[in-house]
Amino acid sequence: MASSSQITLTTVAEGLTLKTVDNLKRLLKLLPTKERPTKKADLVSLIATYLAGPGLKKSWQGLDELQQAAVAEAVYVTGGFYLSDQFQAKYGQSPEWRNSSYYSYNQPAAKLNLFFYSQGYGYGYIIPEDMQAQLRAFVPEPKPLELERSEQPPQTMQVERRYFDYEQRKSVHTQEELPVVCCEMERVAQQDLLAILRFVHLGKVAVSDKTLMPTKATVNAIAPLLQGGDYYTDADSQPQNDYQQPIGAIKPFAWPMILQGAGLATLDGKKLQLTAAGQKALNADPAKTIKAIWKKWLKTRVLDELRRVDAIKGQMGKGKRGLTALDKRRSVIAQALKDCPVGQWVNFEDLTDYMIASDQTFEVSRHPQNLYISEAGYGNLYDAGGSWSILETSYMQCLLFEYAATLGLIDVAYVNPYDAPGGDWTNFWGADDLSFLSRYDGLLAIRLTSLGAFCLGLEATYTAPAITTETTLQVLPNLDIVITGQPLNPGENLLMDTFTQKTADAVWKLDRDAILKATAEGHSLKEFQDFLVQASAHALPKTVQQFFKDCLSRSESLQDMGLARLIECADATLATLIAHDSRTKKYCQLAGDRHLVVPLEDENRFRTGLRKLGYTLPLGKG
Repeated sequence: MASSSQITLTTVAEGLTLKTVDNLKRLLKLLPTKERPTKKADLVSLIATYLAGPGLKKSWQGLDELQQAAVAEAVYVTGGFYLSDQFQAKYGQSPEWRNSSYYSYNQPAAKLNLFFYSQGYGYGYIIPEDMQAQLRAFVPEPKPLELERSEQPPQTMQVERRYFDYEQRKSVHTQEELPVVCCEMERVAQQDLLAILRFVHLGKVAVSDKTLMPTKATVNAIAPLLQGGDYYTDADSQPQNDYQQPIGAIKPFAWPMILQGAGLATLDGKKLQLTAAGQKALNADPAKTIKAIWKKWLKTRVLDELRRVDAIKGQMGKGKRGLTALDKRRSVIAQALKDCPVGQWVNFEDLTDYMIASDQTFEVSRHPQNLYISEAGYGNLYDAGGSWSILETSYMQCLLFEYAATLGLIDVAYVNPYDAPGGDWTNFWGADDLSFLSRYDGLLAIRLTSLGAFCLGLEATYTAPAITTETTLQVLPNLDIVITGQPLNPGENLLMDTFTQKTADAVWKLDRDAILKATAEGHSLKEFQDFLVQASAHALPKTVQQFFKDCLSRSESLQDMGLARLIECADATLATLIAHDSRTKKYCQLAGDRHLVVPLEDENRFRTGLRKLGYTLPLGKG
């Protein structure tokens, strides 16, 4: 839409008056008249009179298809303005405005100049209001904006290789078709969430006390726990030569940040510990937990995703002051995700074009010149502004790839960032030394999942896909668990270690003490039982089913009702009086003959009622 700095033109005559005499004479040559007045007022009157009548429709019919679309968009969509970025994003190109060299004095006027007028530099081009009313009578509405989608992601990507052949002394260009990796995240994310919560609960996740980012050792320890590991394998992420920068971790880095941003974990010394909400999440529906996580991540300030684009420097210096609010950036991207069709693939470039065309844009920095590539003063991002730039692209790629996908809101299709086509960033000073701008450059397409639709509020309910495992095991009547197929993956090993006792290399024992300890710490017994059912080659024996039933009963038979104060009365008569008086009985319970139990949350009201009864309670020991 037009910015507030742009001023609406009321009439065609007003717009024509803003033009010079020379420009008016050029416009007059577009009209079927032999009159050639020389005074500005006469020129304005002649052209305005022509455009006020049937001549306007004739002039519009003389436009080509793209020019007609520019008029239609202005009349029906953009409030009269021609918005070049939005138009090019929707139609893939700009309409023709000039017929010859920009510097030619004799250059004829463009046909669109009969429709669009400018009040000067920075005000843009606008159709006057009286002309807009006339055009609506015969100009059809433009084609609706649609987000391109497909049933399948891209299967391959063509890469052009260039190198210099020193033997033949010439440059060589080759074409190579690279396979595209498709990563489905909906089920994976829910299993990863529980694995990471358990890992934090064991005190295994160390983060920096300054940046809250996970240590390298922690990232390396988390990666094997994740279903399928990280997006890029160790072999993929290793530089092929001394000049390439490493890709680095994505999912293993994201999870500790996600848990902190969502308030599920907090720093205790050098390690993360689960908060009360994190403890509750161990035994909660993972989908509902992820929905709550996403809602909180949209507002968290624990991390600016731009920080993950290592090649963009100055973010912690002068450039930090120009960075925009994180919640506003994320909300725009979240809204664009809502426009994506569930279960269908959308190319990343098509999504950004759609956002620009529908005016769903955001700004990463108000002063991009304070950010730079390589060295300050040389690779400054002066040209990174506009409705979309390398800053917005990099930020959005990180939010989608590292967070939305890791949480299972979207599936992703991608290639190695070393092979990703270079973008506008390659034009900046110092970019020649980079093999990619960010580790997320390889993102090609996304697919909104059913979990994503649930988290975004598009669906009220969600049914999780069945948990699958490649492991085959046998659960014996004597409570032994024997691995008979593929070895357990690290996440499954962690689950077994939590609920059982290992008695041999491939044998575990169901142990009541271990299970009761695990459930007391907040781990989900149902999740463990579901895993055994899924992985077992046969139905669980009756002895095992009864074992689980007994453990579940024992773990749920007692409930922690919170802290309370134990009060001793002088005698049983006084205790009975207080326990049954209308002013105090709601806030206490008898415990034996002479003792009362008062929940801490009711203590003040109990003391007030006690004073009305004629007694007082001295301050306790704490």
